[in-house]
Amino acid sequence: MDSTGTESSAGTGAEKDKAAVSLTKATPAPAPTTAEAPDIQSHDTFVIKKTLSLTAGEYVVSVARPDGSEGEPVAYAREKRLSLRGQVTVYTDASRKSVLADFKGRDHEVGYMYDVRDASGQSFGSFYEDAGASFLRRTWQVRQPGTMKLTGRERSRVVAFVRFVWEFVPYLEYVPFIWPYRFKYTESGKPLMTVTKKLGLHTRYVLEILAPDIDRRLAIAHTLALDALEVD
Repeated sequence: MDSTGTESSAGTGAEKDKAAVSLTKATPAPAPTTAEAPDIQSHDTFVIKKTLSLTAGEYVVSVARPDGSEGEPVAYAREKRLSLRGQVTVYTDASRKSVLADFKGRDHEVGYMYDVRDASGQSFGSFYEDAGASFLRRTWQVRQPGTMKLTGRERSRVVAFVRFVWEFVPYLEYVPFIWPYRFKYTESGKPLMTVTKKLGLHTRYVLEILAPDIDRRLAIAHTLALDALEVD
């Protein structure tokens, strides 16, 4: 009977069901979130490994484990081989959809100046080869505005000389220089960073940063330049 409220209760239940369905449809599922880039600033040592393709040199940057082996990948880079001034883009992941940094050369009184920029195109550092000081040992100047000015120089005069001669021997300039070498970066004589190329047929570098204020993106970009901007 209607007077018992039985049908009204049924109707109320149906209305509740409809309301629940309506609420379910009206509430969209949470959108998938984009994975955040690894916090590279919290790490001090990186391993950079290079592979070759027909059109570009490609690099994987990993955090170094305590034993020196490659740990978690934190960046990927690609070199444009046909770029006369050198151009490398560093990405946050293997999909190469998100830019971490890039650099490209421009004319400057010192030769080529390489500006390192973030994803928005804002420059946060630069570097250039010091031609006057590079005759016997290659020397680089790395600048991080408002923070520090680093001078990087090959540690071994012997290895530097062999590398210099290597590039002028016919056809050898196209053969990778497999012997290890090391760059030491200082400010006012204080060591703040090193880049070591490891012995082997595969191109592999270890970047060690000794100062917490050095932007890891700048340090990684410059390490990539040591390989991408030189014949070997």
